[in-house]
Amino acid sequence: MSDLLPMFPLNTVVFPGLNVPLHVFEERYVALVRDLLTRPERDRMFGSVAIREGYEVGDHGAQSLYRVGCRLLLTDVELRENGTYDVLGIGIDRFALERLEAGGDFPVGHVAALPEEGLQVSPEVLEDARAVVSAYRAAVGVFGQDPFGDELPRDPAMLSWTLAANAPLPMPDRQELLEIDDVGTRLSRLTGLLRFELRAINVIPSLPATGVPRTSWSPN
Repeated sequence: MSDLLPMFPLNTVVFPGLNVPLHVFEERYVALVRDLLTRPERDRMFGSVAIREGYEVGDHGAQSLYRVGCRLLLTDVELRENGTYDVLGIGIDRFALERLEAGGDFPVGHVAALPEEGLQVSPEVLEDARAVVSAYRAAVGVFGQDPFGDELPRDPAMLSWTLAANAPLPMPDRQELLEIDDVGTRLSRLTGLLRFELRAINVIPSLPATGVPRTSWSPN
């Protein structure tokens, strides 16, 4: 059975466990924030799915959205003098978007939860992932860059989401990672993608693009 969830599509992929700062200025999403603020703090949930590259979300925008997204909890809200909002959401868990209703004050999705699988990850997969991350950090460190920042989480699921959010990957790869149910499979796929990046660095000794959605403001 599906649940109803206010929807805030973005031009980036959102992952569980990570903070997402947003500047909210479109009227329909201002209305969404206002609606959430009428609810108890623990119930201020909304969903985000990524907009496919090259598309805009309009009256028929549901056709241009990916179908797996992330549920977020609204945690901080600042109202600006011009009526827009600066807000912060934290990714909670994943969902499948079954249907989008766009005719109201703001979009509402019919969503179904997607539980994590394979939470117990083999030591070999974890060791391989951490080794590749260390090698990648060493390769880009000569340029004074480290997309992964502080010490990485020990929890395998949180490690996979942190790496997915901060690795310099294009949107289709990020979306693929979000859609993988099994934690070990996700870490193995991440390891392969980072190895590919390492080979590219060795062939072309220049920095890859390193967008870090954890800290960048995402306009709606």
